[in-house]
Amino acid sequence: MPEGHTLHRLARLHQRNFGRAPVIVSSPQGRFADGAAAVSGRVLKKASAWGKHLFHHYEGGRVVHVHLGLYGTFSESEVPMALPVGQVRMRMVGTDFGSDLRGPTVCEVIDLAEVDDVLARLGPDPLRRDADGSLAWARISKSRRPIAALLMDQTVIAGVGNVYRCELLFRHRMDPYRPGVSVDAGEFDAMWTDLVELMMVGLRRGKIITVDREDDHGLGSYRKGRPRTYVYRRAGDPCRVCGTEVRTAVLEGRNLFWCPNCQK
Repeated sequence: MPEGHTLHRLARLHQRNFGRAPVIVSSPQGRFADGAAAVSGRVLKKASAWGKHLFHHYEGGRVVHVHLGLYGTFSESEVPMALPVGQVRMRMVGTDFGSDLRGPTVCEVIDLAEVDDVLARLGPDPLRRDADGSLAWARISKSRRPIAALLMDQTVIAGVGNVYRCELLFRHRMDPYRPGVSVDAGEFDAMWTDLVELMMVGLRRGKIITVDREDDHGLGSYRKGRPRTYVYRRAGDPCRVCGTEVRTAVLEGRNLFWCPNCQK
């Protein structure tokens, strides 16, 4: 599932390609036909993101809300666009650029009050200038759930996915099963500051980069073209710091990766 920096990059791209001009919106697949008709031809005033949610704000107060989920993707191209290929839920056509959306979990038209309802269910987004980490800390400090589960809870922190979760815990040598109530304020502040910096790097470069230069050696990445990770998807491989075998387990439905020596 795309993590928060991906949605912020999409918001910036769509603002640049479509912002402040009319956009023709359609649904070649047909599942978003009514929603597309409600905004087609209107000016896109703003594209924004909060966590893993993308919002296209059109004139008149109508907003297209997109959550990519596990399989959603946008593909961008110049106009004129080729005929749609595959199950295109939403097609946007602007003056110079177009975009096709396939496979999202959510693609709907909502009003501003409903946008507020979505945001009210989300924790602070580390990539937003107004993010308040103390709101996340207030929830973590009262919870007995494992810190690894809390970091993935979008009501606690919005935008953190499995890569950032696993890598952040390793970088701070924290046992992923440690209850939230046992994490002190200083530890959380250090993690929050690091998370903001890591996600900003992801926003600028379009890649999740978590391994410090002095540790960026040894076995390659879990996938061609991806930067090395400390523990994410490295089960059975030696830890880049201590050489201990990286472990994996399922926690609340998601695969967790950690070093049992570094993260005691």
